[in-house]
Amino acid sequence: MSLLLTVIVSTLLAGLAMPLGAVIACFEKVGSEWLEQEFRHSVMAFGGGALLSAIALVLVPEGIANLNPLPACIWLMAGGFSFMALDFYLKKINTPASQLAAMLADFIPESLALGAAFGTGNSNAFLLAALIALQNAPEGFNAYRELNASSTYRPKKIIIMFSLMAGLGPIAATSGYLWLSESPKIIAAVMLFASGGILYSIFQDLAPQVKLEKHWAPPMGAVFGFVLGMLGFMLTTS
Repeated sequence: MSLLLTVIVSTLLAGLAMPLGAVIACFEKVGSEWLEQEFRHSVMAFGGGALLSAIALVLVPEGIANLNPLPACIWLMAGGFSFMALDFYLKKINTPASQLAAMLADFIPESLALGAAFGTGNSNAFLLAALIALQNAPEGFNAYRELNASSTYRPKKIIIMFSLMAGLGPIAATSGYLWLSESPKIIAAVMLFASGGILYSIFQDLAPQVKLEKHWAPPMGAVFGFVLGMLGFMLTTS
């Protein structure tokens, strides 16, 4: 399999985790109300743990390796402020798609960075692809629930829309592979920008929704999400 085809297939599979998360959300009624709540909050926490592992193990370490401290900090903060501005805008126009926008805002820059990582022969490229898939599934779950709460979107339409959006990953990754693999500083900036945006999303959208009074399983979902990322990191770097 050629390297470019590997890039396309890897990012497509990572993107297809979004409609997979939506399909899981269709069948989230798993029993009693308390079990359903536990399941839903655990999925959100798992997504937060997977997102944190992507930041801590791949995006930030790779980003700071090729930038000086000041520009590295600027790019990370720029990502956070950009996601905050997007949040303001979505709130202003009162759209039911803030989770969807956050999901795409993560997926596209990460796919760019993934394509560039494959182009430079980075050993963490497959790990990053796996982490993107791990985070896309719970993000798809949350975005589906948000859109489904509006009468505008039917379940089948949402799943088809998410499946089509998965195609944005290969487009972004191919662009990164062809045009950014020779620009390590740009790749680093993209990774840190995505990291800042993801951090904002975790603490703005995911973390506040995870906590349940007198329930302790959801936080362990975050631990489980992170430990899967750590295991992948150790297996690919050993």
